[in-house]
Amino acid sequence: MTKRLIFPTGFAPPRGAYSPGVLLDLGSSQLLFATGQLAVDPAGNIIAPGDATVQSDYVFRLIAGILEGAGMGFEHVVRTQTYLTNMDDFPRFCVVRDRYLGVARAASTLLEVKGLARPGCCVEIEITAAK
Repeated sequence: MTKRLIFPTGFAPPRGAYSPGVLLDLGSSQLLFATGQLAVDPAGNIIAPGDATVQSDYVFRLIAGILEGAGMGFEHVVRTQTYLTNMDDFPRFCVVRDRYLGVARAASTLLEVKGLARPGCCVEIEITAAK
């Protein structure tokens, strides 16, 4: 087994000892684990504070970059975990999620949380993908 860290260009630098993605090559298959992504631009600014639709789209575009860096696409996603700060945002999140993950039919967990790591962020998404 080999491990490769995925650091796509155009990402905000990590605020700790982690990487946006970790790709495990298991010989006949690969597993990708992506850290929970927030709507934060490369300069560290929150994108559209409190707007779940815009933030969800931005986060899925970040995830696309991680997947691409691992030689994968959304069709390889097998699991998602989503954190929303307000369940009233669920319908808006679903519209965006289905646009990106409609064909993947990944296993999914959704949690409502009191807050996220950056004030103004209302959506955080992490994924696992396999190829």
